[in-house]
Amino acid sequence: MQLKKSAHSTLANKPVKSIRGKLTLATCTLLQVTGQTAAAEESEWQIDTALMVYSESDSRVTAIEPIISGEKELNDEESISIKLVLDSLTGATPNGAHASSDVQTFTNPSGNKAYSVNPGENPLDDTFLDSRVALSGDYTMPIYDERSRVIWGANISKEYDYQSLGASATFLRDYNNRNTTLTAALGFNADTISPSGNIPIPFANMRVAGSGTNRNGDSDDKTIADIMFGVTQVINRKTLMQFNLGLSNSSGYMNDPYKVITVIDPDGTPTTSFPDANDLPYVYENRPDSRSRTTFFWKTAYHLTEDVINVAYRYHTDDWGIDSHTIDFHYRYELDGGAYLQPHVRYYSQSAADFYTTSINAGAVPTSINEYASADYRLGELTTTTLGLKYAMPMGRNSELSMRAEMINQTQNDVGTRVGDQLSNDLTPDLDSMVLQVGYSFRW
Repeated sequence: MQLKKSAHSTLANKPVKSIRGKLTLATCTLLQVTGQTAAAEESEWQIDTALMVYSESDSRVTAIEPIISGEKELNDEESISIKLVLDSLTGATPNGAHASSDVQTFTNPSGNKAYSVNPGENPLDDTFLDSRVALSGDYTMPIYDERSRVIWGANISKEYDYQSLGASATFLRDYNNRNTTLTAALGFNADTISPSGNIPIPFANMRVAGSGTNRNGDSDDKTIADIMFGVTQVINRKTLMQFNLGLSNSSGYMNDPYKVITVIDPDGTPTTSFPDANDLPYVYENRPDSRSRTTFFWKTAYHLTEDVINVAYRYHTDDWGIDSHTIDFHYRYELDGGAYLQPHVRYYSQSAADFYTTSINAGAVPTSINEYASADYRLGELTTTTLGLKYAMPMGRNSELSMRAEMINQTQNDVGTRVGDQLSNDLTPDLDSMVLQVGYSFRW
């Protein structure tokens, strides 16, 4: 099998929710190596289907995600593709507060009901329930001459409390006998957040159930603009290499409306020193209303005698103070009869946001929305390690069955910028999760 550029996308990884991931995939597909040697007829669709199950430890989030996508070559220079993703999520998710030596009681977003957390347990909102429908499509067409093409893309996704609309344009041009491809991409997303119980007032207290919510406004908006530049180079008959530089700017409502921060006394326990007895010792977070990101991405695909190695590195930095590094490795080991095994190793690490904290001292709660603080563990210092294995086998001349399993471990470091003076370590427990996926691809 000779290494080649492929225009076909796969369902090997979980679909990206935002347009930023879509822009990256627009050039990443140039590095994918396909085991199917039969060329598609112009009248055929390449159909990829998958069912993925994601499950977190400690009875946290479970997601079930069916996926179907199709791509059709209209002629030698034009093609269309479409993808439909359905998500169903249940379980419990951290609300941002930290464990206490006492029973803790929280109010759900609607303000009508309460739930309790036992001493020493990580506070989880067990009322978490969500579903999503996402539809995206691309149209590839030539411009100027046979060496240039543009990919027009559009996407829409809808959750019960979130809606996203996006569009993108990716320009690709080949040089050097098509051994070099330059890419430039633009993307724009307009999102609307309509949380259950309305928008929380930043740094306002969570209230006892039935006594009000300290929330105001039923929805808010966010926009995301992306630009990406990339080059894909055929180094030799066995090696492809890709470099991408991505710039992104988000503005608007950036808070998570369901996350709070614990307000503590000097002994580290949630305070009870509020003038209003209906105020609970938790305040709603506040993040900056803009975020600028820069991403550098490098990937190399190397074809051995039969097997293929893919290795990638990604560096991300933003003006929130988060720097991250990702190393991703796939090794495709060819078996008899066209089947293959593909081990996967991924390592991710990030620093904490400048305003990340696990608690706020009583008396030090910010009173201005121009100050920022969040206890969302996803903004903290953490490392994630993924170990996975995929097995695929041909089911006919133009079809393939695949199975994938991955184990993911996330380790949290609670050392972050303190808004108050009191902070205990190891407040956020490690998280283990598992991914199982079955996929079937065929021509139709």
